Amino acid sequence: MATRIKIEGLKELDKALGELPKSTAKAVLRKVLKEAGEPVAAAARGNAPRLTGNLYEHTDYGTKLTRRQASLHRQANKDERDFAEGFVGTSDPAGMQDEFGNEHQAAQPWLRPAWDAQKNNALFIITHRLWVVIEEAAARLARRNGKGR
Repeated sequence: MATRIKIEGLKELDKALGELPKSTAKAVLRKVLKEAGEPVAAAARGNAPRLTGNLYEHTDYGTKLTRRQASLHRQANKDERDFAEGFVGTSDPAGMQDEFGNEHQAAQPWLRPAWDAQKNNALFIITHRLWVVIEEAAARLARRNGKGR
């Protein structure tokens, strides 16, 4: 189950990203998303049930999904194309059973509470750190273009 967040009022950031080459803009976004996702992943690992340790070991931030997760993600987002995205979760199938429970096991939420606790921090990192990383990338490009002349 994906949570989507739309932050409005960041036209200046979008414009600054648009001035960078597409590959650089995507790298900038991925870097900032990773910085914002890591605290959420750390909180999730801290909340993860420790029966076997698998859930703790397989919970992380990443840009890749398992084949099954990718298929579900494509189905849920048929009409949308994201420029850059990142995911916090687990590749352990038991994670969903622990999070939501089933007929044999009560729910033991660990991922949603981590998101709830860290979402403001993650959004703060995205909105504030993105400016810094865009400026660093623009300065690098300017230096590189200046050396070639």
